[in-house]
Amino acid sequence: MAERARTDRLDQPRDLRRRIGGTDTDRFGRFAETFARFMGTARFLIWMTIFILIWVAWNAPWGPDRPRWDSYPFIFLTLILSLQASYAAPLILLAQNRQEERDRVQQERDRRAGAQSHADMEFLAREVASIRLGLGEVATRDFIRGELRDILETLKSTEDEAPDDGAK
Repeated sequence: MAERARTDRLDQPRDLRRRIGGTDTDRFGRFAETFARFMGTARFLIWMTIFILIWVAWNAPWGPDRPRWDSYPFIFLTLILSLQASYAAPLILLAQNRQEERDRVQQERDRRAGAQSHADMEFLAREVASIRLGLGEVATRDFIRGELRDILETLKSTEDEAPDDGAK
């Protein structure tokens, strides 16, 4: 009943996709990616080559006399390879689509992170500029030393000019 109430709501879209046999699309997508990844390995090519060589060697007309299930033009082998290709192509495309979706999501995250970094750098640049302006108004060590020298010289000159009251 709760599922029925959820689908009758007007603020939520209905799921129009029909699932065949209750398949989990994410699990099938992971299978497609695993399959596509395996087909792109040297191990797959080696095993496929070994399989085809054994098939041809077993069914070759020049070999020893034994039961053969696929004579020389190897029609059954061609059928098997065609079936493999007809299933491999859509699985590889599905895996590529899933990878493209992941790349798009990652690119969006990178774009947001780049925008945030840019905003942070602008903020820090403004802060550094305000600190530089503030430091322009702060007395430096050389300025203070110069002022102290001037005061010392002024004190010495006023001490020298002061009348001697004879208390010596």
